[in-house]
Amino acid sequence: MADVNRGNRPLSPHLTIYRPQLTSMTSILTRITGNAMLITALLIVWWFLAAATSVEYFDTVNGIMTSWFGDLVFTLSLLGLWYHTLAGVRHLIWDTGRMLDVPTAEKLGIAALIGSVVLTILTIIIV
Repeated sequence: MADVNRGNRPLSPHLTIYRPQLTSMTSILTRITGNAMLITALLIVWWFLAAATSVEYFDTVNGIMTSWFGDLVFTLSLLGLWYHTLAGVRHLIWDTGRMLDVPTAEKLGIAALIGSVVLTILTIIIV
């Protein structure tokens, strides 16, 4: 049962011959945004812990969180949150057995990408 030719074959699907598809890229992006939101949650917990520790420590952490870097991190986190939410809705639709054909699945992926940008902009404007 040993495969003697195992070392000579490429992995399947090999990255040099595999054409990335929109649905696979959006699935990977969903996983990335889910993990990124965990990092954001830890930053918010750090902010709360600083508030509970001392005024001086809170001022330091608050200075970081409200700086241009903090604004960038939280804006990207908001974008990730909206994308992850819309991708989750897309997966709920797929769980019902609907919209699974490739053209419709790609349209849902594009809608999640565009929708997340639009909702991020609207959230920034409104809030």
